[in-house]
Amino acid sequence: MPSPITARFQDLRNRGETALIPYITAGDPDLSTTFAALQVLDQNGADLIELGVPYSDPLADGPVIQAAATRALNRGVTLRAILQGLSQLALQAPLILFTYYNPIHQIGIPKFMQQLRTAGCAGLVVPDLPLEEAEPLRQAAQAEQMDLILLVAPTSPVERMHQIAQHSSGFIYLVSTTGVTGQRATLAERIPTLLQQLRQQTPLPIGVGFGISSPEQARQIALWGADAAIVGSAFVQRLAQAATPAQGLQQIGQFCRELKAALQDTAKV
Repeated sequence: MPSPITARFQDLRNRGETALIPYITAGDPDLSTTFAALQVLDQNGADLIELGVPYSDPLADGPVIQAAATRALNRGVTLRAILQGLSQLALQAPLILFTYYNPIHQIGIPKFMQQLRTAGCAGLVVPDLPLEEAEPLRQAAQAEQMDLILLVAPTSPVERMHQIAQHSSGFIYLVSTTGVTGQRATLAERIPTLLQQLRQQTPLPIGVGFGISSPEQARQIALWGADAAIVGSAFVQRLAQAATPAQGLQQIGQFCRELKAALQDTAKV
C-alpha cells in the first residue's frame, strides 16, 4: 500500500498537476494560529504541507524563517506541544515535519518516529542529516510507514544525486539555489538542468524549494517539469507581518489559492 505522500503524488500525476507544498513555522505567531493555519492551507489548495519545528541554530533557514523560529522559541514553543496539537487535527493534505537532527537525537530515533506517527505526520525532512548517517532514521521511518525525504543540493554531483535518490522516499527535495531559504526576485537558471539530471536518477517525484515566492515563480517551476513547488518564507512572512492572526490566516489562504491556481494553469492533461 503506498504511503499518503506517494498516493497524493500519484493522484496529482494522474491529473497532470504539480503539487503545492506550503511551509510554515510552528508557534509563530502562536501555536493556536499555527494549527488554524494548517487547516486554512488544507482547505485552500495545499496538496501537502510542511511544518517547521523552531530550532535555535537553523543553518538552512533564511532570515524570515530564522526570525519566526526565534519568536516561537522565546514564547516557549516545544516539540511536545507541537505534536500534541497536531494529533487533534484531521488534515486531508499529508503533513511533513521539517526539523533539525538534535531534537531527534535527544528523544531517540524509534520513540521520535512513533510520536510523529501518532501525531499524524506522513513524512520527515531533516536538513542537517548527512546521507551517510541517514540509514537508522530511514529504517525507523519505514517501520512507522512514513517517508524520509532527503535533500539534493544544486552542487551535488550526479553520483551523489543517485545515492540520495536511492535512500529517499515519498519525493526528493531539490534545493534550487546554494545558500539558505528565502524569497528571491528570480529563480536560479540551473533548475531545469538539475531537474533533468535528477530525473535520470530516480522515478520519485521531485519537489523544488528555496526561493519560490510568487504564483509566477511557482508556475515557472511547474513548466520546468518539477512535481512540486515548495513555498516557505512567503507564507511565514504573511503570518508574521499581519496586523492580527485572523488577518494573517486570511492572507495565507488567499496566497495559497493564488499559487494553486497558477500551478493548475500548467496542468498537463
